[in-house]
Amino acid sequence: MKRYILLFIVLINFSYLSEAQTDFGIKGGLSLTFFNEDNGVFGQNPETEIGYYGGVFLDIFIDKGFHIQPELVYKGIGDFEFLNAPIYLKYDVDNNFHILAGPSMNYFFNFFNNKFKVRADISIAYDLTEDLDINLKYTIGFEEISPNILFIGLGYRL
Repeated sequence: MKRYILLFIVLINFSYLSEAQTDFGIKGGLSLTFFNEDNGVFGQNPETEIGYYGGVFLDIFIDKGFHIQPELVYKGIGDFEFLNAPIYLKYDVDNNFHILAGPSMNYFFNFFNNKFKVRADISIAYDLTEDLDINLKYTIGFEEISPNILFIGLGYRL
């Protein structure tokens, strides 16, 4: 996990040194976690639980409506916590509407024996202003025992 955090820090530092157009920002909001109790034992957890998340992102413009957007997000739900680090390919549908998709590395602090999981994320974002967007993200677990998560929140470019 330390390698991924280090990689994210290097990307942030590189963005300030390069001539490429980049935006750095923060994001946060609510999340809905969907547990599939047929595939595993989750203790006293309900099938769906509300949580919270917060983190940082870096938006790196590539060319003609394409961006790369790595994120590092902390998520809490009840007694469970994890880090979500997606690396999105972002496409500008128009000036204010964006589609993002890509893999995400996840480190679960206290949820599974195998704490590291690779998942898939798909997201949409709409720019309310030049600096503020509203976003919706869905994280899909590939493994048999892995909750799916819907993130609803705001992002702010600093």
